[in-house]
Amino acid sequence: MTIEKIDAVVVGGGQAGLAMSAHLQKLAIPHIIFERLRIAECWRSYRWDSLVANGPAWHDCYPGLEFPGYGPDDFVPKEAIADAFEAFAEKIEAPIRCGVEVRSVTKLDGRSGFRVETSEGVIETNHVIAATGPFQHPVIPPIMPDASKVLQIHSSVYHNPAQLPDGAVLAVGAGSSGVQIAGELCQAGRNVFLSVGPHDRPPRSYRGRDFVWWLGVLGLWDAVTPPEGREHVTIAVSGSDGGHTVDFRRLAEHGITLVGRTEECTDGVIRFAPDLADNIALGDDNYLSLLDEADAFITRNGLDFPPEPEARAIGPDPECLSNPVLELDLGQAGITSILWATGFSVDYNWLKVNALDENGMPQHKRGVSSEPGVYFLGLPWLSRRGSSFIWGVWHDASFIADQIAIKRGYMAYQGIEGTEARGDLSASEQTKVSTIGVHT
Repeated sequence: MTIEKIDAVVVGGGQAGLAMSAHLQKLAIPHIIFERLRIAECWRSYRWDSLVANGPAWHDCYPGLEFPGYGPDDFVPKEAIADAFEAFAEKIEAPIRCGVEVRSVTKLDGRSGFRVETSEGVIETNHVIAATGPFQHPVIPPIMPDASKVLQIHSSVYHNPAQLPDGAVLAVGAGSSGVQIAGELCQAGRNVFLSVGPHDRPPRSYRGRDFVWWLGVLGLWDAVTPPEGREHVTIAVSGSDGGHTVDFRRLAEHGITLVGRTEECTDGVIRFAPDLADNIALGDDNYLSLLDEADAFITRNGLDFPPEPEARAIGPDPECLSNPVLELDLGQAGITSILWATGFSVDYNWLKVNALDENGMPQHKRGVSSEPGVYFLGLPWLSRRGSSFIWGVWHDASFIADQIAIKRGYMAYQGIEGTEARGDLSASEQTKVSTIGVHT
């Protein structure tokens, strides 16, 4: 039986896999993308109905990715984003095979390369790019007893308020998902409790520029490591309703009861850490510090941006902040649902090579793994703060494609005098071999 062979296999057909394909095509590197579902399936099926991008269209994109009918400052709805990725794949003629699951990747015996077992057969390749992203398995902390009758639902499978039974809702998580879903539930007339942990709280916009612009000109998107102790701190920002700054005090004014981090539940009583005030204060500090940096940038560069002194106004603390709720009897509070906006974990069980640490997490430097020939793409902080965003993954994909091209160049070298050229490389690729040393 003949085994199909290709130079590179990309696992995942979302924003990372398509960006990777575009860069591999530029370098004439033969490849296949395997996607177990549909292109950009996460945007369609694992996000709530009203979700829009958290950044404006001019920023949340990469070259050639277009959003017909939306302006550069619009926050594009999730279905339009998925449509844009499908159109991009068609435009670049991405060699994608949907409905194909990669089940294992192992090293070939006695020779370089990898054996890729899929739901449609086996393929051999020299390079594997894991572009499955960071949102693989929903994480629900083991807080609620197994016998609890309260509905538990992760944000990845929440679609709209009608999905939940009548009654109050506890939303756990102060990032974009938790805040936006809590607000939607409150607008739908639900009694909502929002569990708020440590978070960053940037302004949606300041002095006429969106916060994504400020992070760009201030160089904050290019930070290569998160601040110590804040590796998993969420960002409270929203593109809903045309985009607005998340203000937890205002959420409380609208009827949402804020509580601290959710810690445990016994005998139908759920308990919260006494950290709500500290978490809100740290979020405020993060917010004000970005305003300070923005003001300094404006002054330093002599920019004529409109002043916005009202942006520094912090409203009074609501009752739930000054007199925090430390425990709730779920029955007495009428809570029938818990919405876990608590993030995701990765799962690379299919990657059976030396590219993972003892905890199953990727071992890599800028996406180049500890296993030669294996690469990671689309993960948070892969090379910088912006790595997991649409535009950030484009730049990381370019770097990884270059690394693959460099390796191919070395492997093509056959000696200086008279050795036959490699038959699996084009003539143009073979002529590049003599210039390998100029790559950086």
